[in-house]
Amino acid sequence: MAAKLLANLIVMGSGILGRAVLQAYRKALENANKTGVAHEAVQNICRASKAMTEQEARQILGISEQSTWEEIVQKYDVLFERNAKHGSFYLQSKVHRAKECLEAVYQQKGDGRL
Repeated sequence: MAAKLLANLIVMGSGILGRAVLQAYRKALENANKTGVAHEAVQNICRASKAMTEQEARQILGISEQSTWEEIVQKYDVLFERNAKHGSFYLQSKVHRAKECLEAVYQQKGDGRL
């Protein structure tokens, strides 16, 4: 008799506790959406995945703003090959992304240097 009563008490208690946890979780999500915490987290993720700036690309390739497209390609080839043989894939990809970034900039400018 006592065992049956104790088992019922445990089952009812765990049910009540489970509903309370679920309700608290829903309230936390609702509050996060109201205060903008969820939106801010998504923005931080998007901000981290944005493309590099022109200044970053120039720093990576070691060129100035007056550099011609031929100088950029020459610098790219040297750095890309050097990292392919003795460097890291990470650095090689940074060099490639820098060239892509500058390629887009030079195409937008329409300087005829591309």
